[in-house]
Amino acid sequence: MSGRLVLLGTKGGPAIRPGGPWPTSTLLELGGRTVVVDCGLGVTRGVTDAGLSLKALDLVFITHLHSDHVLELGPLLHTAWTAGLATPVTLFGPVGLNRYWQSFVQALEFDIEIRIVDEGRPDLRKMVEVVEFGEGEVLSDGDLSVTALRVDHPPVTECFALRFEHQGTSIVFSADTAFFPPLADFARGADILLHEAMLEEGVERLVARTGNGARLREHLMASHSLAGEAGIIAARAGVGRLVLNHLIPADDPDIGEADWVEAVRKTWNGPLTIGRDGLVVTDKGEDAP
Repeated sequence: MSGRLVLLGTKGGPAIRPGGPWPTSTLLELGGRTVVVDCGLGVTRGVTDAGLSLKALDLVFITHLHSDHVLELGPLLHTAWTAGLATPVTLFGPVGLNRYWQSFVQALEFDIEIRIVDEGRPDLRKMVEVVEFGEGEVLSDGDLSVTALRVDHPPVTECFALRFEHQGTSIVFSADTAFFPPLADFARGADILLHEAMLEEGVERLVARTGNGARLREHLMASHSLAGEAGIIAARAGVGRLVLNHLIPADDPDIGEADWVEAVRKTWNGPLTIGRDGLVVTDKGEDAP
């Protein structure tokens, strides 16, 4: 694999707790492009902790509009702008993304306009292009191509897996999805598949701690994949490496990496990485953060 893949945030869901991981975001450097996939809370710090200047931001992809995937999109771009971003950025996401962006810059109108005058900055609002996509080809730019597949994440209908390809390297993001067999064809032969995952015993403890436990459990089981189901998709797709991401639960002190491995090994015997914040993943393995 050429390029670099960094897991910036690996937790499923928007809540953060002391000492726990951050919600979903990933940095992908591929074909000379700097790509951020999803922008959960903490993405800005995650990008800089990965050693990347915010001025290098190039492409941003949002898989769907749940807050743990989009909450820090506006702040990421605004902070990059205050850090000296002077080149255009393209945002790709489902229908509704443009409304999010326009609402954000409207909310920050005072700050943006005063910094243009007081600090001589370019107009952030003119630097960002928003492209709303559906299934199929999303981007074809030189040797880099991106395609999308609508996945099963009720009640959200506009939620998309993404496949990035560049000169023989392919990386697939499942996005948030229940077990979805068509994803195996979409991910066929990919070097790396990042797939969301739950542990059922952890879900039971999670919902027991919440006031809306029964309803939350119903949503989780209808809208997300168990670790073993992620393994089934990886096996059917024949991917080079499975990376479990968007972990639910990700901050249960009684659940460790061995529990995730045990669950997925019932269905997947290939190379496996259990996501954690800051991890650098390659098709050969991973480096500690």
